[in-house]
Amino acid sequence: MIYGFCILKRKMSSITILSLRRISSSTNTRHWSALHSTLRTMSIYNAVNEPLLEYAPGSQERRDIEKALQKYIGKTIDVPIVIGNEEIRTAQVRKQVAPFDHKWAVATYYYATPDIINKAIESNLKARADWEKRPLQERCNIFLKAAELISKHRMDVIATTMIGQAKNIWQAEIDAAAELIDFLKFNVMFAQKTTQYQPLSPTPNVTMNSMSYRGLEGFWAAVCPFNFTAIGGNLPMAPAIMGNVALWKPSDTAVLSNYTVYKLYREAGLPPGVINFIPADGPCFGDTVLASPDFAGLNFTGSVSTFKTLWRQIAQNIDIYKNFPRIIGECGGKNMHFVHPSADIDSVVTGSIRSAFEYNGQKCSALSRMYVPQSLWPQIKSRMLSIVKEIKVGSPLDRESFVTAVIDDKAFSRIKSYIEHAKNSSNLAVIAGGNCDDSKGYFIDPTIIETKDPFDKIMQEEIFGPVVTVYVYPDNQVLETVQIAQKTSPYALTGAIFAQDKAAKEELTEAFRFCAGNFYINDKSTGSIVGQQPFGGARLSGTNDKAGGPFYMARFTSPLSIKETFVSQKAWRYPSMEN
Repeated sequence: MIYGFCILKRKMSSITILSLRRISSSTNTRHWSALHSTLRTMSIYNAVNEPLLEYAPGSQERRDIEKALQKYIGKTIDVPIVIGNEEIRTAQVRKQVAPFDHKWAVATYYYATPDIINKAIESNLKARADWEKRPLQERCNIFLKAAELISKHRMDVIATTMIGQAKNIWQAEIDAAAELIDFLKFNVMFAQKTTQYQPLSPTPNVTMNSMSYRGLEGFWAAVCPFNFTAIGGNLPMAPAIMGNVALWKPSDTAVLSNYTVYKLYREAGLPPGVINFIPADGPCFGDTVLASPDFAGLNFTGSVSTFKTLWRQIAQNIDIYKNFPRIIGECGGKNMHFVHPSADIDSVVTGSIRSAFEYNGQKCSALSRMYVPQSLWPQIKSRMLSIVKEIKVGSPLDRESFVTAVIDDKAFSRIKSYIEHAKNSSNLAVIAGGNCDDSKGYFIDPTIIETKDPFDKIMQEEIFGPVVTVYVYPDNQVLETVQIAQKTSPYALTGAIFAQDKAAKEELTEAFRFCAGNFYINDKSTGSIVGQQPFGGARLSGTNDKAGGPFYMARFTSPLSIKETFVSQKAWRYPSMEN
């Protein structure tokens, strides 16, 4: 029997849902054939990217965001653990501080204990039975409603991202509003496309073949990062669309914005227990969820060291699980711009400044290393240094701030240590920036470093801050420098080449084929858009499952192949056995 196949048709601005009723094994073959034909031609929701608001002077959106910020400035929001419909507060009280003013606690939140985490797992499993059986379209409608609510409450999601994660207005708009809405809409579209496939039935009067798309048995653990509110919202939501249940563990430094999104999911109609909101100490959360036999999958964005630790724990516990868990991870990169002697200087300069210093270099895709030919370096250097002098470093609440504060004291210390390394090395020269000040907030000036050694650790290790290092190579050593760039980094997330020469573009693109999961030609290494540049990398950058693309949603379903026979089978002998 087949349940819950639905069709979504979009008429003008409204959405009409047509459901196919349950079809029993007694249905005649004409109905089966009709069903099969319908499943192959069902209408798919047509997702389009969310337009960006500009917040120009005098615009309504600028007035709206200033009004929204006033609701949060100087206040501390209480953020509970949420399991089902129950709000829980423990004795393990924590504070999320504003990175640009660490005396201001923007949120009070609570760490879940192992008992509470296990309670959340039980809640997930209880909710799963009903949720997994719901037609895909019912689940999709909830998250399409969530997209509408995020658009409606756009300024709250943006404001909490600005004050909690120190994003300026523009960076918060493209992340917490546009990208999150895109994830919701495109995940719905790709979920429908993933489940549209039905197998062949060459003899429909004799046998009928079908495919049922199930959620995985058990629960997913969604371990979320601080740097993108959109990723926080996506990691538990994507499996839920496909009929799974999940524990949402927000980053300690993004609790406020993630909770804002979670409440909108619930307001959209997400049933209690399908996604439980569980702030927790990282090791405590990992040890507890990975010790459960019902653990079904990990959806992770964060550091390589943490991902490796979780993977090892899963391997060590493999004998206790009911199913082999699925592991999805995205871990950052050591992203490069490779500049060919034929490059357009304007593109190199503008792209490199933006890629290296937008959101303070705290994007997984941020530019961290550059390879520049000697003939172009004087012009590129001069213009980059000139722009850096104009960049304002300050509070995200100041509209003129391009660079704000890095996320916390740990990040500040780590980034500062690389700058100090550069200042103390004979092979490195700090040619711009280098100032660090944590007296009020965690501020680090946009920093450009020039290196004589292309294999210095500053060219190999992820910094995750507003620091870019440049290696200047002789124009006649392009091939040799390509070979250096190929093997310098253990990561393979993003990369870009800048070249106007057609042959050079083709050669460089082929040379860096396995050095990035997202590759750019004459464009910066950041700025992937859901549905346009599905995101993910290989090597130590992760499992390259390409969030925002058509294959991502398949990771969250466990297909069931069904064959039904209508003609009684009476002979057991093969035709070849007959005389």
